[in-house]
Amino acid sequence: MRTHRTDVQLRFGDTDALGHINNASFASYAELGRLDFLSTLGGSVRSLILASLYIDFRRQVALGDRVRVESWVEKLGRTSMTLAQTIYANDARAADVKSVVVHFDYDTNTAKELTEGMREVLAPFVSS
Repeated sequence: MRTHRTDVQLRFGDTDALGHINNASFASYAELGRLDFLSTLGGSVRSLILASLYIDFRRQVALGDRVRVESWVEKLGRTSMTLAQTIYANDARAADVKSVVVHFDYDTNTAKELTEGMREVLAPFVSS
């Protein structure tokens, strides 16, 4: 299984009153990694919608740490995919993230099946 890597540039605005990276910023880092990863599908990711997001915090992160997000597919469903991500700070695991992303038709406001093209592109990133 392959993973997709996204490097994250931390900003001062990501910090909280104690000088640590705020917990809410982890959701932004996961989104950055998720959108970067899903861009491998080609074209726009506008046909995808986030259905759920879960973050398990493992360690504190400070401004100046080197942060990256590793992303892969945990499960491909009929209309959705479960993505797994690990956020690393200075090569140490800082958070585990799970999200469900649905292939979505905004005109009819309903889920639609993942295409064979999507499945082919994502196949190397699916965990066994």
